[in-house]
Amino acid sequence: MDSDWVGAGADSFAAIGTVGAFIVGFTLLRREHRREADRAEDDRRAQAERISAWVELTRKIDGVRELAFHIHNASDMPIYEVELPLPARGDEEPHSEFVGLVPPGRTVQRPAPAEWLRTYVEPEPVQIEFLDSAGRRWSRDEQGSITRTDAS
Repeated sequence: MDSDWVGAGADSFAAIGTVGAFIVGFTLLRREHRREADRAEDDRRAQAERISAWVELTRKIDGVRELAFHIHNASDMPIYEVELPLPARGDEEPHSEFVGLVPPGRTVQRPAPAEWLRTYVEPEPVQIEFLDSAGRRWSRDEQGSITRTDAS
């Protein structure tokens, strides 16, 4: 009879060990999947994080002051369909300054609205929307936050 209890205890211990090993293995597998998903998201964001846009005072060759948008692509790949959404006033319809393509390692300039010159103080970031080289759409706001704006 003692051997039955010992055998049952050994079987129970083995079953508990098997269930415990399964739980530990499953937990480690989920953690690794999460780590891989985070790494993949970091890879997707890598190019987008190297794009910036700001407005800054420049001088034309003739000495006239003007505001210009600066779009900088510090990545190794071009960005496409670059747009700078402009704020609308009152009942005005919102519109964007379309830039198109910004080559890798380049800064592109476009004139900013002339009426902005009255309130200009110093260089400041502006919102930008663009497609990365893999065709994903991104938006960076004036505070520098970057978000993916297309469907994942």
